[in-house]
Amino acid sequence: MPTDPRSATETRSSKSARTTIRLTRRGRIALIAAGAVVAGTAVAVPLLTTGEEADSRPKTLMIPEGRRAAEVYRAVDKVLALPAGTTKKSLAKADLRLPEDAEGNPEGYLFPATYPLDDRTTPEELLTAMVDTANRRFNGAPVAAGAERNAMNVYQAVTIASLVQSEAATEADMGKVARVIFNRLERGMPLQMDSTLNYALNRSTLATTREDTKIDSPYNSYQRMGLPPTPIANPGEAAMRAAIDPTPGDWLYFVTVRPGDTRFTADYREHQRNVAEFEKNRRGTPSAAR
Repeated sequence: MPTDPRSATETRSSKSARTTIRLTRRGRIALIAAGAVVAGTAVAVPLLTTGEEADSRPKTLMIPEGRRAAEVYRAVDKVLALPAGTTKKSLAKADLRLPEDAEGNPEGYLFPATYPLDDRTTPEELLTAMVDTANRRFNGAPVAAGAERNAMNVYQAVTIASLVQSEAATEADMGKVARVIFNRLERGMPLQMDSTLNYALNRSTLATTREDTKIDSPYNSYQRMGLPPTPIANPGEAAMRAAIDPTPGDWLYFVTVRPGDTRFTADYREHQRNVAEFEKNRRGTPSAAR
């Protein structure tokens, strides 16, 4: 086994039977060894919710942190009682103030917050409010200075924040997850995050297979180096703070051994021991396989 099992060279040699360690969504790790896959446990995520009971007209729409644009579109359609797909089609009319790098894609800029509704609210108005809120939160001096300090622009910082939001098991872990991302990028290592594969495949699961890692997609962080081309979710302020001010450390790997116990390390052997403990705990908890 090479000294650095996560090197770019080994990732490109995907047809090899060598063991590859990969980061997974919510910080869990799975091992791919000669085609065998051991995946982490699923995380139950609440649906997008409105601020009123179902038997009355909603007065607000709450967008939680980490939801994808497609989920936001569906939530807007539902709360405004519109045919499915209406909100997505309205993007062309919304005239959203997105950064040039976004190329018209609002992913990452539909800011998670609670938005007021009235009888005349339109999808365009809600989308505009979300993007305007994101611009106010992301384009201020602290974020711009933090992005520049880390040699990136604000859009790249939002992209990293979206990865942090998708991967960190808790808010307390966000700074360390961000540091792992920076450390791997600086070393020329692929991110190999299941959250990017899930985005490419339009799903949310930890059951990633070896075949999944071979898909032809710019979001395949097993095959492609660097950041994905866009954010993969809409991050909140905590994830953004982590992206521009990551916790100091040399970590390259992390795994949630049990709820509330995420372990970060730069040592591959130590990481293997942590993964083994995680697998032992997972096998001993039937509900963890959901």
